[in-house]
Amino acid sequence: MSVTRRQLLWAGAGIGAAGALAACSSTATGSADPAASGSASEQPRSGGTLKVGALGKAASVTRDPHGSQANESDYLILSLIYDTLAVPGEKTNTAPRLAASWTPSADLKTWRFTIAEGAKFHDGTPVTADDVVFSLKRLRATPAGKSRLPGIQPEGISAADARTVVLVSDYANADLPLLTRLTTFVVKKDTTDDAIASAPGTGPFKLDWFRDGNARLVRNDDWYGGKVLLDAIEVRIFESPQAMANALLAGQIDVASNVGAVAARTAEARKDVQILRRPNDMAMPIVMRAADGPFADPRVREALRLAVDREAMVKQVLSGYGTIGNDILGTGDPAFAKDIPQRGRDLPKAKQLLTEAGFDTAESYDLLTTEDIPGLAESATLFATQAREAGVRINVVKQDSKVFWDESWLKAPLYTSYWGTNDSVVFFASKTMLSDAGQNEAAFKDPAFDEAYRKAMGTADAAERATVLHELQEIEFARSGYLLWGMADGIDLAGAAVRDLPKLPGYGRVQLEKTWLAR
Repeated sequence: MSVTRRQLLWAGAGIGAAGALAACSSTATGSADPAASGSASEQPRSGGTLKVGALGKAASVTRDPHGSQANESDYLILSLIYDTLAVPGEKTNTAPRLAASWTPSADLKTWRFTIAEGAKFHDGTPVTADDVVFSLKRLRATPAGKSRLPGIQPEGISAADARTVVLVSDYANADLPLLTRLTTFVVKKDTTDDAIASAPGTGPFKLDWFRDGNARLVRNDDWYGGKVLLDAIEVRIFESPQAMANALLAGQIDVASNVGAVAARTAEARKDVQILRRPNDMAMPIVMRAADGPFADPRVREALRLAVDREAMVKQVLSGYGTIGNDILGTGDPAFAKDIPQRGRDLPKAKQLLTEAGFDTAESYDLLTTEDIPGLAESATLFATQAREAGVRINVVKQDSKVFWDESWLKAPLYTSYWGTNDSVVFFASKTMLSDAGQNEAAFKDPAFDEAYRKAMGTADAAERATVLHELQEIEFARSGYLLWGMADGIDLAGAAVRDLPKLPGYGRVQLEKTWLAR
């Protein structure tokens, strides 16, 4: 599975060209909830061990920061040990981390990133541009590397001096720094694949021990990013949200990460449990293969989008902890086209389109899904029931996570997907919808869409760029391979003593260096 799935990743308010062109520092937004921000009378204190539960399966555990991470627990651990060049920010979508700043060339093709002053690996070795170049090239060489750094070839990654990394894009890209937020984890130059599991990182926590997907991380007192409050973080892997929620309610862990709506409903009556809610945190689309197969005709894809009852999906699958979607990814982006009319349910129109397309309603079509996140498999089951009312017979097939991501993702005609970020229209365009995108989930190839994307990336003027992005979204709405019925709220449960959990969505919520315990 692409690391972008668990990329809880993926973040805060959207970014325009101006936001990408100037870097600024940022911290997570606060909340009235104690878990999100301590009360005015409380002062952050050092010490203590935070015990965090995260979803994952032992069979899918990985230690490679540039590998495919099917487990949220793995991504959490790696994000605490290794730093990316940039992170989601409070006021901008892209804020500094290991890269202190960045500047573009006039044509928006060449970007220079400056490494943060005092950045060191956990063994005390200073971070150099050569380390960053090695790491980015290693990332670029992975199966999903092309989509993680779209438009950047290996020869376009170089070091100008000891602290300056140069990235050259094949095309103008006003949002290039956005690409560095997610999996640009930095390891030491020449780290071998055999040694990667024990490679020192640069992050706020250092690995103490790792066993069967569980880990203990201790504070990095020399972290360049500032004072880290917790003494340690223990990450415990859980195979189901319910088991994780039960552990939280029993006091065995302090935080149940991304636990889902059902657990939130259960915890609502508990005064000793805090519920942290991040609206529109997770996009949960159904993917219809556009290149070939039974859903290649755009009329068929439109019919399925008209067959879904979006309000019922949000109410039943998400217990109301979410919002309906309009088949366009990136709802948190200020450039999101809110003026495009909301697509509703229209069964007569759906049946008409299927007839016009010559769709075989006598056949049964497999909808592949997993139980990776709460509600995903349930969404497939409910959609199958709704589609039957339009004359489409769908058979839901639940697959093991590893089998799904290795064998079905990017290949199957119909499957569920999910993205733990929802803040940028161009992020999804570049990652999943360009004709040459490495993670083109629907095999969607549309020259007009590609052209609109390239034009937007080469436009520095925010108003002009917004106009082009609107055109891009109109194409996505009309004929992409996505049926985005809704966005799920991100939900964490926390014990009464937990303070200052990050509230940013996506990758922003795994930044735990400022979290503390009031005990």
